[in-house]
Amino acid sequence: MRHISQTTRGGLEVILPTKGIGADRALLTIGARIIEELDEAATVSGIWYLVRHGKSEDRDAPPLTFDWFVLALDLLYATGAIQHGPANTLRRAR
Repeated sequence: MRHISQTTRGGLEVILPTKGIGADRALLTIGARIIEELDEAATVSGIWYLVRHGKSEDRDAPPLTFDWFVLALDLLYATGAIQHGPANTLRRAR
């Protein structure tokens, strides 16, 4: 994670909560929701459904958009938290 903190100015503005991005919209928070729902390997569309309708859905939070969802997936993949699974699926890293 050290290399993430050494990014150019403004590089962490969407990863961590700031005064401009609330905790519910930060990519780490969205990533945590994805990991919480990812009990077994699933397709991207399956994960999208689980995150939008699953147990971790916060009724008070603004709706999650697909672009933020994909950015959170990218962050999880880049940090090694998720991996490719069988048949074009994603799964938690072991």
